[in-house]
Formats: sequence, structure tokens, C-alpha cells
Amino acid sequence: MKIAVNGEALEAQAGTLAGLLSELGYEPALVATAINETFVRAKDRDACALKEGDRVEVLSPRQGG
Repeated sequence: MKIAVNGEALEAQAGTLAGLLSELGYEPALVATAINETFVRAKDRDACALKEGDRVEVLSPRQGG
């Protein structure tokens, strides 16, 4: 299905947000996620189905000062 991840068009095979993170090689425990501008908690990712046209954001923590 065609979705956007962090603003980039992508053809994804995964049907859930958890599957997408695995497909893209993200360490799920270390990122924050949102679909269509709605935050998705880590414990809800397995049940969060993706749909054609979804906009997914995956954010990694940063250190700074």
C-alpha cells in the first residue's frame, strides 16, 4: 500500500504500525509514532492498522544541550 513516512512516499507491505516499524528497521522501543497527526502509544502499535494514504511520523529521541 502507498503511505507516507516522515513526509516521504513509500510502498509498504506491513498491515500494522508495529509491522511497519519492523519493515523499516526501527527499534520500536526507542521511537515515538503518529498516524495522520495522532500519537500512537507503543502498546497500541500491534493493533493499529495502516490504510492506503496514511501519513506516518516516526520520531527518534535526540540529545542536545
